[in-house]
Amino acid sequence: MSINDPLGDMLARIRNAQMRHKAKVTTPASKLREHVLDVLAEEGYIRGYARVDYTGGKSEFEIELKYFDGEPVIKDIKRVSTPGRRVYSSVKDLPTVANGLGVAILSTPKGVMSDSRARNENVGGEILCNVF
Repeated sequence: MSINDPLGDMLARIRNAQMRHKAKVTTPASKLREHVLDVLAEEGYIRGYARVDYTGGKSEFEIELKYFDGEPVIKDIKRVSTPGRRVYSSVKDLPTVANGLGVAILSTPKGVMSDSRARNENVGGEILCNVF
C-alpha cells in the first residue's frame, strides 16, 4: 500500500492511538518524521521515541505517548500543508496556535523547528502541522 502523505499518516496514527489511550504507537521511519518527532519531544508533547530496525532494511519509530491525569497531552494535532496544497509563511506572518498555547511545526531552510524557534532565528517556511 502506498502512502501519499507520510507525515499525515503519522499524525493520524498518533491521534487514533491517543483516542484509544494506547501507551505506544509505531510508524514507518523517515527523516521528516524523525525531525517532527524531535520537535514534539522537545516541546513536551510525547515522552520520546525509539528507532526499531528490522531485517531487510525496514525500520519503524516506536512513539511513547504522554498523558496527564488520564487525558492525552496532545488535544489536537492537524496537518496544515498537504501534498495537494502547500502552505508557506514568512516570519512576520507565522500563526499563533491556540493563542500561543500550541505549537506550529515548520520546515525551514535551517531545518524542522517550532514556530517560536523560527521567530527567534528570524526564518519562515512551510507550516507542516499545528499541535495543541
